[in-house]
Amino acid sequence: MFALVLLGLLLLSGAVHVGQLLGTVLAVGGEGTRSGGPRLIETVLEEERSAHKIAVLEVEGIISTFLLDGGGHSLVEVLEHQLKRAAADRAVKAVILEVNSPGGEVLAADEINRVIDRFQEESGKPVVAAMASVAASGGYYVAAPCRWIVANELTITGSIGVIMHGYNYRGLMDKLGLQPNVYKSGKFKDMLSGDRSPEEIPPEEGQMVQGLIDETFARFKEVVAAGRGQAAERNGAAGRRLVEDWEDYADGRVLSGKRAYELGFVDELGNFKVAVARAKQLAGVAQANLVRYQVPFELSSLFRLFGQSESRTLRLDWGVERPPLRVGQLYYLFYPGLL
Repeated sequence: MFALVLLGLLLLSGAVHVGQLLGTVLAVGGEGTRSGGPRLIETVLEEERSAHKIAVLEVEGIISTFLLDGGGHSLVEVLEHQLKRAAADRAVKAVILEVNSPGGEVLAADEINRVIDRFQEESGKPVVAAMASVAASGGYYVAAPCRWIVANELTITGSIGVIMHGYNYRGLMDKLGLQPNVYKSGKFKDMLSGDRSPEEIPPEEGQMVQGLIDETFARFKEVVAAGRGQAAERNGAAGRRLVEDWEDYADGRVLSGKRAYELGFVDELGNFKVAVARAKQLAGVAQANLVRYQVPFELSSLFRLFGQSESRTLRLDWGVERPPLRVGQLYYLFYPGLL
């Protein structure tokens, strides 16, 4: 009864998403887990009356430690605890990672990559990446360690590279008569500051920034080579191997799913059903129930939800939300001229 009353109040307020409302009801009466992280509720996506399960996890939108859910948990934290849940459940035989992301923060993508790699190594359970509309840059980065990668022919993927973005607004300041006063402890303490004139920027600064970009880019290529190499060893002739000159295509260009398949970046062309069939095959089961671990909206999060500002996220043209990109932050991000 309490759940129904609460549901009615939230509907009247218009403050929460329908999925969160359903999660509220589940949180009141259902069973969940919490071990130092978000509370997770297991829901059934597809019932096959099997003793086996396949867990379906999502990487949706910008990959970031900045975006938080209603409970104050980041994407990285939620995904890590979902994988812990899948590892601990003996009935879970495989995981499908749905990726619909243009990428995001370097550190967040790298943490997810390592979590997936460690999950497969320690649990022995395969992870199948199912690419949706976009799985580019950091979106591909998190898919790279998966045992098997499925993409639609028209999936936008690739965009292997690193970007750092900023503005120099000194010219505008000069026109307005604004003069910055900067006191610093070292020559490079104001690196990447946008209020300096071009002649004030030491030439070594550009070299150092480019060195940082190159170092991060090298990590991206290591992740691709290691992930696809391990997958090829485990999958044998059934999977795909990277072509010898694959690094020539790691220059930031985007690829269709079909082209990525030809180059060995993905193992199979198809949709989500194909990914499900492949997960069953890799797990050695004929049938399995598809389950999802959801973070329910709880009453304790209500005030945080009302306090969230609409300005915290911006919507990209392909329909995913992102936080304002921060100056000086490194990103594995598909760059469509919208930064």
